[in-house]
Amino acid sequence: MTSSSASVRTLDLARRVLAIEADAVLKIAARLDDAFAQAVALILDCRGRVIVSGIGKSGHIGRKIAATMSSTGTPAYFVHAAEAVHGDLGMIARDDVLIALSNSGENDELLTIVPLVKRQGGKLIAITGNAASALAREADIHLDAHVDEEACPLNLAPTASTTVALALGDALAVALLDARGFGAEDFARSHPGGALGRKLLTHVRDVMQAAERIAVVAASTAVPAALVAISRGGQGMAAVLGADGKLAGIFTDGDLRRALEKLGDLRESTVGDIMSRNPRIIGLERLAVEAVEMMERHKVNQLLVTNAAGQLVGALNMHDLFRAKVV
Repeated sequence: MTSSSASVRTLDLARRVLAIEADAVLKIAARLDDAFAQAVALILDCRGRVIVSGIGKSGHIGRKIAATMSSTGTPAYFVHAAEAVHGDLGMIARDDVLIALSNSGENDELLTIVPLVKRQGGKLIAITGNAASALAREADIHLDAHVDEEACPLNLAPTASTTVALALGDALAVALLDARGFGAEDFARSHPGGALGRKLLTHVRDVMQAAERIAVVAASTAVPAALVAISRGGQGMAAVLGADGKLAGIFTDGDLRRALEKLGDLRESTVGDIMSRNPRIIGLERLAVEAVEMMERHKVNQLLVTNAAGQLVGALNMHDLFRAKVV
């Protein structure tokens, strides 16, 4: 077989795998019925904990489902079915909900622990590919994860069946998220250490330069004196206050360059003559990512920060956002 024909065969096989798995997910979506809504309601009403269990490939899928639920407002943990029958069953208590995954629905380890869980008052949601299986029959709620064929050319390796089980788990997690009113800030609290947490939890107040650290000048200040203040501030700009003490504008390096091109000698000019009026401002309590969006949309490098009363409390530039790893 030539390299070219091998490549064609590989791509054809890959496309077939993706098509089979995509078709399986679409079919399961079409088959969803009230049992899914009942499963969501059962988990919402759970006074104990949500335990996900499985073995083999179903176990790997179960771990991911438990992790997704935990990060979206439904605390859950995974118990390996084989370990459960050797002591870990003690982790499952009264009022818990057990989500058991098995494509065949005839897994010995799961069937061993089911009656013990029920004896303690726990509830069982089974996700299987066989509605007539023992696990499906024992379940309080059965979610049908049947697939017509696996994507494996031998129709043996769990492929489409595990994809469907994972998709059903994601659907449960998202439905529960919505029912709980779980929002972006709740999600960020579960992910405080990564880039997502920084973006969702960092506010302007956390990264801005406070007013006492930025250059602030009056509109009547002579340009040479304002330049000295800007140099000391180190941000390439000065906030400008009017005679009434309110924010009147901003004086930046760009304003200076434009004024030099237009007027030449600025020694007799005041900041009020050449500043940018109606500067871009952002509230103290806004998210830092909103500042990034505003800077990019208006093509500016600095924003002045105001409090709820409209008073100047600081300034923010792109370097501050880079240091905070928000960008």
